Amino acid sequence: TNYVKQEPVPLRVLFLSSDTGGGHRASAEALAKQFQHLFPGSTYDLLDVWSLDGVYPYKTLVNSYKHLSAHPRQWRFFYHLSNTAPNSIIVNFHSNIMCERRIRKRIAQYDPDVIVSVHPTMNYVPRRAVRNLSRKYNKHIPFFTVVTDLGSGHNMWFHRTVDKLYVASEKLRRLAKRRGWAPDSKIVMAGLPIRQDFAQQVELMGGQRTSPQGQLYTKQMKANLGLNTEKPMVLVMGGGEGVGSLSDIVDELYIKFRKQGVNATICVVCGRNEKLQNQLSERNWEQVMLASSMKKNSRSQISFKRKGPERSKEIQDALDKSMKETGKGDKTGQVDVIGLGYVNKMAEFMVAADVLVTKAGPGTIAEAAAVGLPMMLTSYLPGQEAGNVEVVLDAGFGDYCQDAAQIAQEVTVWLKDPKLMETMSANTAKVGSPHAAAEIVSDIGRTTQAWMEVNLEGTRGQRMSTIGSGDSSL
Repeated sequence: TNYVKQEPVPLRVLFLSSDTGGGHRASAEALAKQFQHLFPGSTYDLLDVWSLDGVYPYKTLVNSYKHLSAHPRQWRFFYHLSNTAPNSIIVNFHSNIMCERRIRKRIAQYDPDVIVSVHPTMNYVPRRAVRNLSRKYNKHIPFFTVVTDLGSGHNMWFHRTVDKLYVASEKLRRLAKRRGWAPDSKIVMAGLPIRQDFAQQVELMGGQRTSPQGQLYTKQMKANLGLNTEKPMVLVMGGGEGVGSLSDIVDELYIKFRKQGVNATICVVCGRNEKLQNQLSERNWEQVMLASSMKKNSRSQISFKRKGPERSKEIQDALDKSMKETGKGDKTGQVDVIGLGYVNKMAEFMVAADVLVTKAGPGTIAEAAAVGLPMMLTSYLPGQEAGNVEVVLDAGFGDYCQDAAQIAQEVTVWLKDPKLMETMSANTAKVGSPHAAAEIVSDIGRTTQAWMEVNLEGTRGQRMSTIGSGDSSL
């Protein structure tokens, strides 16, 4: 529906989310900042309906996630078991009977103008609760779902009764149609909402990392962060809690860079893992090199052939070429390792970085792609994040590998091939969408304002159906 452009008004926004991983909250906060920017005076709240008003097992959602995400095999079993139509029917039926009334009362306390769900489990029952509130108060409360996954999506994300569904990829759009029976008119292709910091950094880079302005700005950012401006920087991350085999990866990066003559700075985001940060600051790197040279099974040559998702042709050609060259550089690389705690200036560090080594979280991929940063993916949660690997490989701006030695060898090949790095950076444009949060909020806000006017007219005797509605299918 086309709406007349009007002066923005303050909105009361209620986000539905849960702390099952940092991505949902991060997306909600990115959207919230845009509401406050584009609709001045707006306020927002974050609500986890299951923790407050769910019965067992729904109220254990957060703790269950923490356990399962630390045990990938259990997670794989649970994810695929739950990601079926029969399961969704049973769960939706049971949770609606047991929890809808309490959730309805909870939402009513916030008196929202608009509701935005950024979590797959907070669509069906909350949407029914909101529909009942709309009937009680004779006004339409618009309900939107912003899917915070990238290449894979659980079927509980998709419901045709919401006003609109915002998805970040063509694969998710097809899933919304097939699993949620959502019509095209309700599905909006948008990027993943990320923090405004990234959009600002893209503008300061001149829109492209590899442009003269972008190269100058990334060098300036290195200086601002106290890094050596003449060395490429590899940013290593393991998630908000500093999980993953970061220590082994860092050791192998250091060894390969030194042996093959690559000067580099390795910045390691340890998150809340203070033990790892302290270990890195105290590590004797000459001992690391000595231990490597004494290993009987140390591999001077690493095979890049594998089964599974295919790399881009450009990356594969560069790896094949490297196999024909000698494995040792003419000079010893000068390598610095810097252990970082919990980083608040992530946009700045990603701008300063030349390569990102990280797990396949959708938010991290979207942020890196927004600033044109090539990436090496080292792990993923089965089911939930598997599709994210395909997004990166299909677009051609990164690769996936679990073996620390192979990760280090491949990143070394990348850094020694400026043309490949430039190609990979350019390929991020296929996925990067730095302004997604603003575009989503602008659309939600205009629709909400239109409904607020209709609701006001409704109190004067006019029907709410005077404009097209996400409730038309109810």
